[in-house]
Amino acid sequence: MSRHSPLIKTSPELPVLRFGLDCSPTFIMSNRQQRAGRAIRGPQSALTDFLASQNISATRIREDAEARRNAANASNPQSTDAGASTTAANAAASEAAEAEEAAQVATAANKASEKKRKAQAAAIDKIKKSKAFKKRKREEGDSDSDNIAEAIFAERATPLPGQMENCEICDKRFTVTPYSRAGPGGGLLCNKCGKDLAQDNKDVQGQKKKKVAARGAARRQVASNRLDGVIGSKSLMTMCIQTLVNNIDLADDLGDMPAQIVDRVARQVSKRRILTPISLNLFLQSGYEDVTIYDAARLGSDDLIRIFQMVPKLKNLKLKNAIQFKDEVMNYLITRQTPLESLYLHGSNLVSEESWNKFLVAKGKNLKSLRVYFTDKHVGNNFTAKVKETCPGLKCLKVAHNQQVTDEGIEHIAAIEGLEQLSIQLIKPTSTEPYVKVINSIGKSLRTLSLTGESLSDLDDRVLDAIHDNCTSLRKLRITHSEIMTDAGFTRLFKDWANKPLTFIDFEKCRHIDSAKPRENAHLNGLCSDGFRALMNHSGKALKHLNVHACRHIKREAFEDVFSLDKEYPELENMEISFCEEVTDFIVGCIFRTCPKLKNLNVFGCMKLKEVKVPKGKILVGMPNAMGMEIEGTED
Repeated sequence: MSRHSPLIKTSPELPVLRFGLDCSPTFIMSNRQQRAGRAIRGPQSALTDFLASQNISATRIREDAEARRNAANASNPQSTDAGASTTAANAAASEAAEAEEAAQVATAANKASEKKRKAQAAAIDKIKKSKAFKKRKREEGDSDSDNIAEAIFAERATPLPGQMENCEICDKRFTVTPYSRAGPGGGLLCNKCGKDLAQDNKDVQGQKKKKVAARGAARRQVASNRLDGVIGSKSLMTMCIQTLVNNIDLADDLGDMPAQIVDRVARQVSKRRILTPISLNLFLQSGYEDVTIYDAARLGSDDLIRIFQMVPKLKNLKLKNAIQFKDEVMNYLITRQTPLESLYLHGSNLVSEESWNKFLVAKGKNLKSLRVYFTDKHVGNNFTAKVKETCPGLKCLKVAHNQQVTDEGIEHIAAIEGLEQLSIQLIKPTSTEPYVKVINSIGKSLRTLSLTGESLSDLDDRVLDAIHDNCTSLRKLRITHSEIMTDAGFTRLFKDWANKPLTFIDFEKCRHIDSAKPRENAHLNGLCSDGFRALMNHSGKALKHLNVHACRHIKREAFEDVFSLDKEYPELENMEISFCEEVTDFIVGCIFRTCPKLKNLNVFGCMKLKEVKVPKGKILVGMPNAMGMEIEGTED
């Protein structure tokens, strides 16, 4: 190649300017430019700027080359004639190839341009249907719709992957990739700024989630306080107790706090599941007589043994979730000279029957209260027989959620004279006769009688008649899940009963059950209208707690008669009438008017309630509305 046909190179983004043998300039498009349809973006190269500044163009280069070729032919005509034919042939072939290549490039460019135009038109049509377009059109008034759409399209257009772009934040030049992040102003960000922005957004989202969770926790705490009877600001004592519980690991001693304050601290610690072997020491002082642990799930057998080591004067022990209270703990208690009078064990089902018998023999003489919950296998008929023999001074006996005690074990209880509190909740079905025998034997001394659980579903009116004839000192009566007792039996119980008015009554789920016809109750099984009227006539004046949950056969007329405006129940504080289907807005309003001290009223499943006006300071729980299941009254 002669010095008159140099090869000038340009940027990869620009066409290549090449001079052939005939010194005619030819522009060769790169493959990338052909694929992009000559849609070249970005600034011009330095060579292009230099040629333009010197006023050098393709036309001038062609004219100069033609002049040089003519001068050469004139000075050397022989050599010119020798290669004229070859040069002409090569030039013709080159021009034909270049023309064909230019035609292909032009066709591809036209196709790409047409495709791009159609895509742009479709995007603009889509923008015209968007909310952003409508909002901007309202703001700009009479502006042309096409101009607005094109302006929005231009704002949203971003460089394609592989092109160069300046970072919106740091203005650094970088190559656009499919993963380049958009900046807050609509531009693109480099890799570093994109990562920083993502981390900032993550931190902001985390803070927002924490704020939302905190607001939800605050709402739940307010609802919990309402159900606990705490309405409004907390007392100073409550705030001090919460502060102590929040920093329980820093406390060394509770000092000389009163027993009721220590109990409140223990409740809060157990509620939060933060009672550990270390914090247990706060509740074990040598001068204590009462130890109450509401959640002993995280305590081991050695920790439970430590209770008897550190509290030698222990009289009343209450342990819930005491799953590690095993034979070794019971055997250690037997060997100690602990003057135990009350034992409350919940969940200690690993204590064997032999250890129970040894405990009753060793400690039974001083026991006044024995309450055993969820000891399924090792507390059975032999246990109640041993209690009868070894505990002459027992006043309170409770056996709850037990699978071994049967009718035989219940009959042994009839021989425990002087028993004042009796609570039985069994798993196996039982019959009526053992309960009648117990009530006939010890009913005169009973102050609390609680018969609960599905095992009592077959008890009939004979139990109610025995209570009416023998019990004259009752203050608390609970009979649940009865399907055989009738409304006539409940009416006879309360009519002309020599017992003083009760302060606590619970007749939950005393109703007729028939899967085929649940609403029909021809024999009036369960607590119905007449029994409810007799109950309120007898005990309404002294009653503090009433539960008629799911007693669905009490009619609307009975509720209206009992809570008519000429009556008043001055001591009633808590009432449960859930799933009593005849309860209406009017009845709930009458209840609030006739019960001035009423704090909580539960109405779950009362689907006829629509709009109840709750007095200020009262709590209505279970309202079937979209606002939630709890309403705090604001009506004056």
